[in-house]
Amino acid sequence: MSEVTLRTRGLEKSFPEVFKLGPVDITVPKGAIYGYIGPNGAGKTTTIDLIMGMGRNDAGTIDVFGLDHIKDEVAIKKQVGYVSPDLVFNAWGKVKRLIGFIRSFYPDWDDDYCTELMRRMRIGWDDKIATLSFGARTKLGLVLALSHRPALLLLDEPLAGLDAVSKQEMFTELLDAVQDENRTVFISSHGLSDIERFTDHLGILNNGQLMLEGPTAELVERYRMVDCVFEGGGKQGLFGVAPRLSERALAEDEKQGLSQASGKQGLSQASESPSETGLSLFSQASESPSETGLSLFSRDLPGARLLNQDGARCRLLVDTTQDAIERLKTLGATNIAASPVTLEELFVALLKED
Repeated sequence: MSEVTLRTRGLEKSFPEVFKLGPVDITVPKGAIYGYIGPNGAGKTTTIDLIMGMGRNDAGTIDVFGLDHIKDEVAIKKQVGYVSPDLVFNAWGKVKRLIGFIRSFYPDWDDDYCTELMRRMRIGWDDKIATLSFGARTKLGLVLALSHRPALLLLDEPLAGLDAVSKQEMFTELLDAVQDENRTVFISSHGLSDIERFTDHLGILNNGQLMLEGPTAELVERYRMVDCVFEGGGKQGLFGVAPRLSERALAEDEKQGLSQASGKQGLSQASESPSETGLSLFSQASESPSETGLSLFSRDLPGARLLNQDGARCRLLVDTTQDAIERLKTLGATNIAASPVTLEELFVALLKED
């Protein structure tokens, strides 16, 4: 079995005039607990549906256990446990009939483990599915997903709508399920607080684009929240920053083989908008002011994203791998203070609209 349990490359799916996913490149290592987070409508469920073969991707590839998700669909699904709030089991009437039906598809079904899970989840064999609470139905879905001891758990918003006690019970079962280092969990959520303490890998999705991916601890360590002041202070001083930035951008253009004309155009755009203040002027010199992501300042200050500005004082999210802090100093920033970010701060900053 591959050391990567799940891999997508160039994955795309379009719903014309509604939404487009991708291209998305996901890498989920074997044994990882991978949190796939993003706001509602980001494309999380679409991604999981494609992995499960519910709909065809327009472009790209999906490999599970090193197997093709279409050619080897049956072999893959024998090793996958799937939980979704959209699953409806009422047609089977009672829990025991549903379990008997699902059990028939899995040669490795563990009856003793299933019975133990039922006991811990406080679900009765003769319970009527239609009368179960929302939380109990979610727990039943987890029982079905775990009882054949899958190598991969795909959990689509499994904690949505659960109370605090039910969430804790779900976490307990999931943590127990992944004690085996060969078992991998891929869990989506729009609530960071639900999975922050549970995952060791993270992918942040927004508007169909994967903005960031990697080991959770490394991602948090990579970024800093930076507060600084631009010398000169006030509106006049900040206006003074923009020409210096544009001149430096021109120098960078020359190094990168870019035309000086584009930089001069950015400078003229900044001077034509005297109502603009502060670092918002930085984006005027970029080729694509509407660009999202970490390079808000384009060539002027790659690796930094402006979050707040109060006169001469600014707060930025900075990627420490791109020397943005040193670049700030050369651009005249003073009183630079960098502090670690929490996962929540990183998540909110990445999703902040430009």
